[in-house]
Amino acid sequence: MSRPPFEVERLDELDRFPQDDVVTVPIRIPLGIGAFGVNAYETEEAGGTVIEEHDELGAGAGRHEELYVVLRGRARFTVAGEETEALAGTLVFVRDPAARRAATALEPKTTVLVVGGTLGKAFEPSPWESWLQALPLYRARDYAGAVEVMRGALARHPDNPNVLYNLACCEALAGERADALGHLARAVELDPRSRGWAEADSDLDSIRDEPGFPAGGR
Repeated sequence: MSRPPFEVERLDELDRFPQDDVVTVPIRIPLGIGAFGVNAYETEEAGGTVIEEHDELGAGAGRHEELYVVLRGRARFTVAGEETEALAGTLVFVRDPAARRAATALEPKTTVLVVGGTLGKAFEPSPWESWLQALPLYRARDYAGAVEVMRGALARHPDNPNVLYNLACCEALAGERADALGHLARAVELDPRSRGWAEADSDLDSIRDEPGFPAGGR
């Protein structure tokens, strides 16, 4: 069935996925946007992180230029070591994918819209965004469904450590222990930071005592 020629959604009515003090509001996936990346992030409290510190060169990133639009509230952006305070209606454009960037909310309910794409290339979703697609299934404890989504992502992004790690978590929860151990070991091999994440990740508890668990077991 084809989608209608346009859609109207209210931001406050879209699904929200809290993690730590950041709430992710997926936009691209539920609206079926294929030409550019777009999602929103918000935090309930002043002082909370609204944009986690990152650059666009990591394993999960898409090497995008990114435009940040403060929809409501007020945020302090730090980009390439320089700080700027952004009121609602402010645009912060980061053209250099290598620039480290982050934003802290200065008011409760601060919300930032992020739009991204790679200069000179047709849009491709960032590898990390496959986790957003799997997240509703993960939250509903449909771990087999989440595994299917993440395996599709691995087919599109072979040997991507971000995808491998999230796939291993879903497989461990789904009872697919051998596959989870193999994918986790490969994620650690490609990105040693995965070892530290695994040490504290309860999603991996079912395989933590298995021989070959990269973090060394309990």
